[in-house]
Amino acid sequence: MMREWATVASWENGIATLHTEAKTSCNSCTARKGCGSHLLNKLGPADAEVMQIASKQPLQPGQRIELGIRESSLLGSALLVYMTPLLGLFMLAGLFQMLFHSDLASASGALLGGVGGFILSKGISALIGDKEAFQPVILSIALPPDTLRFENVKSE
Repeated sequence: MMREWATVASWENGIATLHTEAKTSCNSCTARKGCGSHLLNKLGPADAEVMQIASKQPLQPGQRIELGIRESSLLGSALLVYMTPLLGLFMLAGLFQMLFHSDLASASGALLGGVGGFILSKGISALIGDKEAFQPVILSIALPPDTLRFENVKSE
């Protein structure tokens, strides 16, 4: 199970709105100046994701919870997102090459197949995205931020 910590932004009527932070390894890497990933991470938003999840237990803003998602659903989603456009690209490029015997037609088929694959993967993900296997679950809930209180007691 893949695990990630999130911060509660709000909770009402059994639905919690959560913020997860974008985590990269750029802070510990020494090749920041020559790395394209470091530049792309600087361009992106500070918060990676805002999501809503059902929670029967009342939560307070600022409270931290640990979310989990199955590796199989994560791998299946990645396979769908990456392979569907790639298969569409190769299939339509080959089909257009066989039908029209032209490189321009093959390139056009590749473009249409890639775009069609993206549209197809978006449609499939909308259909299967609501299934329970693809939803994150709450693994643990930390104490609310105002629960712990320290007092200095002076002894004489």
